[in-house]
Amino acid sequence: MIFLFIASYPDSIINFRGALVDDLIARGLEVSVATPKMKKNSKVYKDLIQKGVTIYEIPLQRKSMNPFMDIYLLLILIRLIKKIRPRYVLSYTIKPVIYGSIAARYAGVPNVYCLITGLGNIFTQETIKFKLLKSLAIKMYSIAFSRVNKVFFQNPDDQELFEKLGIIPIHNNSIVVNGSGVDTLSFLPSPFPKKTTFLLIARLLKSKGINEYANAAIIIKNKYPFVKFQLVGWFDGESDSITKHELDGWMRSGTIEYLGVIEDIKTVISNCSVYVLPSFYGEGTPRTVLEAMSMGRPIITTDVPGCRQTIIGSENGILIPAKSVDKLVKAMSFFLNNPESIITMGEASRRIAEQKYDVRKVNAIMLKEMNLK
Repeated sequence: MIFLFIASYPDSIINFRGALVDDLIARGLEVSVATPKMKKNSKVYKDLIQKGVTIYEIPLQRKSMNPFMDIYLLLILIRLIKKIRPRYVLSYTIKPVIYGSIAARYAGVPNVYCLITGLGNIFTQETIKFKLLKSLAIKMYSIAFSRVNKVFFQNPDDQELFEKLGIIPIHNNSIVVNGSGVDTLSFLPSPFPKKTTFLLIARLLKSKGINEYANAAIIIKNKYPFVKFQLVGWFDGESDSITKHELDGWMRSGTIEYLGVIEDIKTVISNCSVYVLPSFYGEGTPRTVLEAMSMGRPIITTDVPGCRQTIIGSENGILIPAKSVDKLVKAMSFFLNNPESIITMGEASRRIAEQKYDVRKVNAIMLKEMNLK
C-alpha cells in the first residue's frame, strides 16, 4: 500500500514529518512524497532516498496567486494520484490541503487526510488584500474538506474557528493533535550558558514578532549591556518581511547577534537561556518552541492560537500580549532579576515536552485516527 504526502516545503518532510515517515515504513507501507523540486544533492533529498521514499516533483508555487497555475497543479496532482494509486493521502499547508484533497477524492483515493499546521497571515491580517484572500480560502477549504476522512488541527483555536466559519461540515471528523511533536530523545536538556542569552528562531517576518524582539533588546541592553539577543532565520520574500536594512542596523548597533540560517538547531538552543517567540502569525504549534522546551528552556511567547498552548499555567514560561514591547521587556526582566526561574521553568518545559509533545505520542494518535495503529 502506498501512503502519499503532499507538501509545499521539501525540508518539512524530514524536519516535521520524518518520524511519521519512519512509523509508516515500519508498518509496511510504501511512502511517497509530492513536493516542489528539490536539489538532488540536498540533505533532505538524500535523507528521503535513504529511507526508501519515492519523490515526485509537482509544480506547486507557494506564493503564486495565478489561478491558471493552481488549476495546472490540480490537474498534475490528479494525474499523479491516478498513476501511483495511493491508498492514503495526507496533505498539509494551504495549497497541498486544498488541491491535494480535491485531487485525491477525484482520483478515488479511499483515505484522505489533512493536517492544518497553522493559518498564517491570511486569517490574522486585516488589510483588504488579506480579507479577500480569507474569503477565498474559506470557500476553497470548504470544498476540500467536504469529502475528506479527517482533519487534524495543531491547536484547538484553529479547530474552533473552522467550525465557527462553517468550513468543517457537521459530518466531518476533526481532531486536535499536539503540534508536529518533538523527539525528546534527541532534543535533550543541556547546561545553560554563563551569560544570559535570549534566542528567537523564525522566518524574518514582522508577524513573527521580529521588530518587537529587537525593540525589547534595545531597552534591555540599556540597563543590562551584558545580555545577548540572538536571532536565527531567513528572508522569505514575503511582503511581511523585515528589511535587510533593519537587520543590518540592529547588528551594527550590537542589539542583535544574527546567526543566519543554522541547520544545527540543537547547538543554538543549548547556547541560550530563554527561548522567545513573540509571534502574532497564525501558528499551528511552533516547532521551535517545542524543541526549546524539550531541551529544558523556559519560554516567552504570545497569548495567541498555537503559542498559548505551550505555556501551562506559568509553570514553564510567560505569556504576553501580541505586539506588546513593554510586556516583552517585563517578561525578559523577570528572568534577569530571577535567574533561578530559568532553571525551574526550564525543568518544567522539559517535563511538559515529555508528557504532552513527544513525537511518538503525537504520531501514535494520528496513526490510530488513520486506522494504521
